[in-house]
Amino acid sequence: MIYFDNSATTQTIPEAAERACLSMTQGYYNPAAAYGAAFAVEKSVTEARSFAASLLGANASEIIYTSGGTESNNAAIFGTLRSMHGNKKIVTTAIEHPSVFETVNAAAKMFDAEVLYAPLCPDGTVDIDRLSEVLTPETSLVSIMHVNNELGSVNDLDRIAAKVRALSPNAVLHSDGVQAFMKVRTKKIPVDLYSVSAHKLHAPKGIGFLYVRNGVRFAGGQIGGGQERNLRSGTTNVPGILGFDTALHAYSEKEASWHVQMQRVKTRLYRNLSALPDVLLNGPSLEDGAPHILNLSFLGVRGEVLMHALERYGVLVSTGSACSAKKLGKNRILNAVGITGARQEGAIRFSFSPFNTEEEADSAAGVIETQLRILRKYKRR
Repeated sequence: MIYFDNSATTQTIPEAAERACLSMTQGYYNPAAAYGAAFAVEKSVTEARSFAASLLGANASEIIYTSGGTESNNAAIFGTLRSMHGNKKIVTTAIEHPSVFETVNAAAKMFDAEVLYAPLCPDGTVDIDRLSEVLTPETSLVSIMHVNNELGSVNDLDRIAAKVRALSPNAVLHSDGVQAFMKVRTKKIPVDLYSVSAHKLHAPKGIGFLYVRNGVRFAGGQIGGGQERNLRSGTTNVPGILGFDTALHAYSEKEASWHVQMQRVKTRLYRNLSALPDVLLNGPSLEDGAPHILNLSFLGVRGEVLMHALERYGVLVSTGSACSAKKLGKNRILNAVGITGARQEGAIRFSFSPFNTEEEADSAAGVIETQLRILRKYKRR
């Protein structure tokens, strides 16, 4: 099997799975309990939190563990708006992940807030020169993703943050970093809130965190026993946290070489496929995009038909976000950047991990070439 859908989820590396398993079978104590064995577990969680914070240039107190990216995004949006009084204005983009896009729509109704959408460039990045069109001194919340999950477009958070601080000094700035964290290096995060999900980084599902800058207005998420500085209550997911910690250590140690490997596979696959007729690149150039995402349109076929044809030969890809994979209709992200008609219909997303190889790219390209020839011939009948 050739797995080119790593933006949907990744395989948990054995050492992360083993650490999570040991936490469930041996060090299974609740870190909130008041005895020695629980203190040892709490210490491990504290060390994991400190390491995660260091990867963002943050303090340990700024890391709030959650169940993953969706909860982090929900908490960021609702937690920010609940902390504010008066009329609320939100700025976001039309190509956010559903866990931001739909949450903003729900929050707008709940808080009677106005929503404005930042202008986009054709490659899927925010048009920073035109960002002033939607930013005002009254803007309450800005939520702009770091890396787009379908196109691989990388937003310049430093420039965006500078523009927001200048034009909307009272606004809280959030970024969905689920596809960016450890894939696009950021030494010091320039935003107020930043969402991360572990299962995109070869760690277990059901764990992630929200970076919350100290001093930012934030009312928190779940209410209950007061865990996570009373900002996200719930029994601490120790197996998830420690499995995530192990995966982050692995990624940190090999980050540069893993980035290079993903970029090599992406480039090799593109070179193979771009030699075929009627294959178009969507989003940024190979060099400007994230190293692990490639979006191509195959004219003359439907993306979902090609996807299922490839599946029969052990090549797994997607037509977009896994969260929208079973929803019928037009692709909101591609629509927003002007990719419509046959080009949208034939779009496929390939996404890579450090464990994919250039040989897999060659093999996948061979299968795709054969299936394209068959499907295009069939469609022309």
